[in-house]
Parts: sequence; structure tokens; C-alpha cells
Amino acid sequence: MAIILALVSMCSTLVGGLIAVRVGDRKHAVLGLAAGVMLGVVPFDLLPEALEQTPGKVAGIPVALVASVVGFLTIHIIERGVAIHTGHEYEFGEHAHGFESVGLLAACGLIFHSTLDGVGIGVSFQAGTSVGIAVAIAVICHDFADGFNTFTISSLYGNARRRALLLLTLDALAPVVGAVIGTLIHVPPEATGIYLGYFAGFLLYLATADILPEAHAGHPSRLTLAATVAGTAFMFGVAVLNH
Repeated sequence: MAIILALVSMCSTLVGGLIAVRVGDRKHAVLGLAAGVMLGVVPFDLLPEALEQTPGKVAGIPVALVASVVGFLTIHIIERGVAIHTGHEYEFGEHAHGFESVGLLAACGLIFHSTLDGVGIGVSFQAGTSVGIAVAIAVICHDFADGFNTFTISSLYGNARRRALLLLTLDALAPVVGAVIGTLIHVPPEATGIYLGYFAGFLLYLATADILPEAHAGHPSRLTLAATVAGTAFMFGVAVLNH
């Protein structure tokens, strides 16, 4: 099941990349919806399951919550280190050429993200089918944005369309590879809870620091905000049905 859903995530990545230059203003609402789904899965599924799987505490603080902060800070440090955050089209335009290596490095970082997404799907199914499905939904939405960004970022920094499409393909395959790894590696329940907490922080950062700012950048919109709320409400509904 985890690998099948990872294949769906692969398709989502490809769709995100292939329509990156076609959606125009509508991309803001789509990204807002994706961010809402990712935000919703953190408190409604990941953290409750992580706290249940790993009830231990560190200095009176639940281990799962500490892991979520570590996950948030890990991806923040990685992004600051390799400068994955990039400007938008109006910031670069024709001046992007000559910075192809920056776009390549950023795309490689997104591919690494997608691999961890796949691992998250595989490990989440070890905690239970309902958790795995909820995580997969969030990852599928996130990977749409990832595919969108992989193609857009590499292109904005002057990489040829052929290279951008190659990077998009690698990004699409990454969650499948990650899901295989997450499925093959048996993780004890206590460790599963820690990882789910870690992954919750990971998703929270991507939603708040990557996708939401991009969704609203240069295009404040009530539709985008409504889409974010709708995505969060959708994951609340999924959590209610699962429990």
C-alpha cells in the first residue's frame, strides 16, 4: 500500500512540474490548498499518533514533541545551508542565467526532501493504515508543490528545459525509492513515534516556510486563504473518519 501511494505521489510530482508554466494565477490557490492539507495532517494525525506510540518524556516534555522541533530545525538548517529558498520570477527574470548551479543545488535539495517524504509514508504505515493514508495524502499534496518548484526553480536559474525535466523526473521517482526504504526497514513502535514526531516538524516547516509564502507572494488573495482553510478542514474530516 505504501509503495502504491508513493506511485501516486510520483504522478502528483510530475503533474505539478508539467503544469508549472501553464497554471498562471491559479497556482496560488493550488499551493494554498496543498499547504492547508500539510498543516492539517500535523495536529490531526501525526502528532497524536506520535504521542501515543512514544509516551516517554525528556525533562517533562513528550519525546514526540521534542522530535517535531528537531525535525523543524533540521530542514530549516538544511535549507539555510544550501539556499533552497529562492526568489520568484519577478525577482530574477533574465538575470537568472549564469546561476545554473544554484538552481541545480536547489532542485537536488527538493529531491532529497521527496525521498524523505517517501520514507515517511513507509514508516507511517508501520504505525497503522489510517496514519499511513493521512501521511500519504499530505505527501501527495506536498509533492505536487515540490514538482512545481523543482521545474520552476531550475528553469528560473537558467537551466535548460531538458535538464529541468530530468530533475523533475528524479524528484518524481524519489518518494517511491523512499517508500521502499521505509517499508523494508522495520522500526520499533517507540522509534516510529519519534520519527512521526520528527516528520510532523518536517511537514510543518515545509508548509509554513516554503509553500504558504510562495502561495501568497506578490499575489495576496482571499481565494488562496480560503483554499488553505479548506485543505486544513479536509484533513480534519479525514482524521475524524479514520478515528
